[in-house]
Amino acid sequence: MKALVLSAGVRPAGYSLPRQIVPIANKPVLEYVVENLRDVGITEIGIVVGEGGQEISELFGDGSYLGVSLTYIQQDVPLGVAHCVRIARPFLGDDDFVLYLGENVLAEGIGQIADEFARLRPSAQVLVDKVEDPRLYGVAEVDENSRVTRLIEHPQEPRSDLALIGVYFFTPAIHAAVDAIEPSWRGEFEITDALQWLVTHERDVRARVYSGFWKDTGKVEDVLECNRELLMGLRTDIQGIVDAESTLIGDVVVEEGARVVRSCIVGPAIIGAGTLVEESIIGPYTSIGADCRITESGVADSIVLNEASVHNVSGIETSLIGRRARVGSARQHRLVVGDGAHVDVAA
Repeated sequence: MKALVLSAGVRPAGYSLPRQIVPIANKPVLEYVVENLRDVGITEIGIVVGEGGQEISELFGDGSYLGVSLTYIQQDVPLGVAHCVRIARPFLGDDDFVLYLGENVLAEGIGQIADEFARLRPSAQVLVDKVEDPRLYGVAEVDENSRVTRLIEHPQEPRSDLALIGVYFFTPAIHAAVDAIEPSWRGEFEITDALQWLVTHERDVRARVYSGFWKDTGKVEDVLECNRELLMGLRTDIQGIVDAESTLIGDVVVEEGARVVRSCIVGPAIIGAGTLVEESIIGPYTSIGADCRITESGVADSIVLNEASVHNVSGIETSLIGRRARVGSARQHRLVVGDGAHVDVAA
């Protein structure tokens, strides 16, 4: 079995990073995706990339350091998920495969659905979950035997609250469906339309409800929620230097080359390699990236990306600070600071 991971989506506002490689708990979103696939024995992975493809390929290379083989597939124009399957056909061949949206975090992996697909081998098996507003998603209507009877993208009057959450298992039957469909009203080739084609042609399409934590990381608040969830799995690991005047409370990771000086770190929290935290308080649910400087400040429930600096700030909370950004002399703020930005607000 192979996998096709879609990473050609948009970037978060104000950030040069594609959202699939924004770090959560100091690890890119896409790395969690690759690990979930590797953990079910899938090592041949195609990654569909768009504008940010070079950054993704530079970060992950051939995938060998993660124990997988990565192939990059360029999508020049974003024409939808089913279009990605179409252009990836030379890579996929006639193998079964997993289609995985690369901005989705599934904290408990995909082992159960992988086992079920291998046992039943329907033409397609989709992962779903109940959501409050199905109009924002592709939606599946499912019978009492978990067979999908109808699918629709962004329904205005949904008849089901089971949303497709971005992981699909396919046999090669999906290729005929992808070739048969036309662009939707959005001008895209929708994977829901391809799935509906299978249903209409009496192919076996099944759904499985995901029982663990999952999140589409398309918004800042979703990124922060994922950060909280994943940090809760940390265990204390001190590879850097923590001086005698500092205090660590709870589970804290201090990576190699990091220094904690006259500071208090309340876990779960992670301090990235080469970072200096001095005369500061780092509250729980905070990820500080590599080579940052946090001095005379307080940061909690936030993500600070690589090479950022925060100085003389009395309480940043629920914030996302971009790469190489500088924030100084500010009172309590909830901030979203883009890459390379400079924020200096008088106290």
